[in-house]
Parts: sequence; C-alpha cells; structure tokens
Amino acid sequence: MMSPGDRLFALLREHRPEREAVAAFLDSLDHRGRLAAVRALDGSVIQQRLWELCAEAPPVTLADLVPPQTPPLREVIWYGKNSLPACSLFEKRFCRPSPRHAAEELWGYNHYRLAWLTGPGYFVCHPEGDALAAIDYRRVPPEHPAGWPAIQPNDRGLARFVYRDLVDYLRRVARHVLVGRATRHGKALPNFFVLCREG
Repeated sequence: MMSPGDRLFALLREHRPEREAVAAFLDSLDHRGRLAAVRALDGSVIQQRLWELCAEAPPVTLADLVPPQTPPLREVIWYGKNSLPACSLFEKRFCRPSPRHAAEELWGYNHYRLAWLTGPGYFVCHPEGDALAAIDYRRVPPEHPAGWPAIQPNDRGLARFVYRDLVDYLRRVARHVLVGRATRHGKALPNFFVLCREG
C-alpha cells in the first residue's frame, strides 16, 4: 500500500496532473496523513511543480490562515516543509493582531531549529498587489503573543541573509494545504515551501 507521500508524488508526477485530484486526495486524509504527504515533498523540483499546478486556484485569504473566530494573539500553527537541502522542516506561526492594531493583517514568525542563529523571522501578513495574503518580512509586528520569542528586525545580523526584503506568496492546494514561493525585490526566487494546518 502506498504511503500518503508516495501517493502525492504519484499524482504530481503524472504527465498532466490535475489540481482537483491533488486537492481531493489531501482533503481525504486526516491531519497526520496530510502532514506526512506534505513532508515527503523534498526539493524545489517537486514543490515548483505543485506551485505551478495551483496557479489558477482560488486566492489564499487572511481568514484561511487564521480563522476569523480565533481570538487576537492566539497562535495558529502551519507545519511547513521547504525546498532547501538542510533544515527543511519548520513552522509558520500566525495570530490576529491585538484589538488596538489593524484588523486587515496577521502577525507571525518562523519556528525552526536554527532560529537561535538566524532569528525568528517575524513578518506581517497582509494584502499586497493581487495577493490577499502576502507574508512580508520587510515589516515586523509591534507586539507578539506570550511565549513567542523576542521580536527582532530582519535587516540585522544573520537574519539579513535570510529574511531581508523577502516576501512570500501563497497558493491554495487543498483545504488545509498551501504552497508558497519566496520573492526578493519583486523577483521570484527558486525557493518554495508547503504548509499544512491541523483542522
């Protein structure tokens, strides 16, 4: 019997993969199965294929990332797998702003093993251009939930080599799965990632 990861690979390797078939397969799994499938997508080739497949998917919204009923400053975790050869597992943790700040944005940071070295990679997620939810590392939130690391700018120390001037864009794969691509100064980078939320 094929594992969730093997099955997802098989769908994406078809001559003409169908976005609807990929979405239906991922939506049929429980969180554990979806996470296993997402984390099996190693490298930029297969993740780029998924990114291109989802070009016509409905746009990702702020409400997709953090459900509107979520209280302010309550974290929502998206489990990620990026296309880098090392330290590819990470989490993007989002929250709604506190009531005294803008409602049309989310705050967040990257939680992963080397954050102690490069910094937590704080960001503000907001509409930008045609994107309804762009992850913008050029901005950092003014505060954070209890338990999150101290906010650090992304243009200092080692963080500047990772996060400076970075904006991530997202595409919908399935109900609880997204694919993203990094850009810098408006130029698309060969760096992709897949996100999976429990739900």
